[in-house]
Amino acid sequence: MNIKRILISQPAPQSDKSPFSELATKHEIEIVFRPFIEVEGVSLKEFRKQRVEILDHSAVIMTSRTAIDHYFRIAEECRITIPDTMKYFCVSEAVALYLQKYIVYRKRKIFFAGGTFPELMEVLVKHKDEKYLVPLSDPHKPEIPLMLTKGGIKHNKVILSHTVSSDLKEINPVDFDILALYSPADVKSYIANFGANKGEYKIAIFGNGTARVAMEAGIKVDIMAPTSKFPSLTMALDRYIRAYNDGDNVEDFALRTLPEPAGVASKGVASVRKSPKKVTAAGA
Repeated sequence: MNIKRILISQPAPQSDKSPFSELATKHEIEIVFRPFIEVEGVSLKEFRKQRVEILDHSAVIMTSRTAIDHYFRIAEECRITIPDTMKYFCVSEAVALYLQKYIVYRKRKIFFAGGTFPELMEVLVKHKDEKYLVPLSDPHKPEIPLMLTKGGIKHNKVILSHTVSSDLKEINPVDFDILALYSPADVKSYIANFGANKGEYKIAIFGNGTARVAMEAGIKVDIMAPTSKFPSLTMALDRYIRAYNDGDNVEDFALRTLPEPAGVASKGVASVRKSPKKVTAAGA
């Protein structure tokens, strides 16, 4: 039997021209999007227990759109006006542009990197005089505060949201040929909802950290990205579906060894680096 249905543990793309749309059209398959996790903001009481003062910081590090949403939500609930002098350091241009939802973009000092935190570190070390606030979710990647400390960046982290497993009772995984999981939290939600013993369907994984959690739980990783051959999961899925439907051997797609822990470069995985950028006020 050919692959006909794939479940993606992510929200549906806002554009019809996404790589997933192209994948569905190319192979004549159905792709269903259903987030496996939900993000809940901390209460004002939980925030105050952390004894972190937003206005004691001259800059804020934004690692996601969710971080931006909850930063400004808490500020509003605390009746804090964020000053125009606040500087924003964002992990990517997309995250930086999202700030327009809350601030007059061209009038603020906004910096962004190429999409990874190590790249953002290259920007931060040039601004060591700032005192940074780092909004994070619980759980979060431990390497972020570790890299900041190692780099000598003065900072305080604050938990502004919690990641929890979604209730997936309306989903039956055996109705799909492939389940694609994008984060360690996705894997934990999968286990909480369906258990670790999967059926005949295949598991596609994005990221070494996600793969480690899956494999440590005894879940076979049938399709893995990013790798030197497949920098994106859609590319890996494309090649896998073609090979599977043609009756070719697909075992080469499976991950056989546990990936290196976070912060250790994986052999054979291509590294793409971009120069950090700064967004300046229009006409400045």
